[in-house]
Amino acid sequence: MAYKRILLKLSGEALMGERQYGIDPTRLADYAKEIKKIVEAGIEVAIVIGGGNIFRGVAGASNGIDRVQADYMGMLATCINGLALQSALEDEDIKTRLLTAIKMEQVAEPFIKRRAVRHLEKGRVVIFGGGTGNPYFTTDTAAVLRAIEIDADVILKGTRVDGIYNMDPEKNEDAIKFDSISYKDVMSKGLKVMDMTAFALSRENNLPIVVFDMNTKGNLEKVISGENIGTIVDK
Repeated sequence: MAYKRILLKLSGEALMGERQYGIDPTRLADYAKEIKKIVEAGIEVAIVIGGGNIFRGVAGASNGIDRVQADYMGMLATCINGLALQSALEDEDIKTRLLTAIKMEQVAEPFIKRRAVRHLEKGRVVIFGGGTGNPYFTTDTAAVLRAIEIDADVILKGTRVDGIYNMDPEKNEDAIKFDSISYKDVMSKGLKVMDMTAFALSRENNLPIVVFDMNTKGNLEKVISGENIGTIVDK
């Protein structure tokens, strides 16, 4: 296997499936099955999931809600998604722990680095909810921060697109895909991989990012095996 410990970043919107909002149980079950395959292969898996299928802080702020309040609402949405994913994984007999940046002891453990690492060492999937616990930071930034804290080998960003292109492939048929690209080129070309705070943090800590299509069955396992799936961002 190419990696031993990974941080899988999923968007909240991915959980909608074909719906307009909320959580699609079929999509959730599909993701759980894909994650199960790599857990059974001995990979240590941590997950950060967004909350955009329920509430987006930036969108809420644009509609008149105080930005800080809106961001906290978005953090709570990530915890709802985390609970849903935890349930789906446990349905597949995968031991899972949800750790949150905001204390809510009745439903999740508080994030403590050593506790998270110990769970991973015991073969449990760890889901990080609540973002960074601070407003004005995205779940992309939370994913990079947690990956650095647990000493992950890579961030796997599962999207609905099969990599990074020079332009939006859903709008431009002539879009060209990159198999690999450097941090410097991503920034100079203005490509949207993650928000710039997250990306700068990843670059400073030499943490590679692989962007791939999570919705194609088997892709997660292929990425873990080192196959040339998606786009890798590295130095």
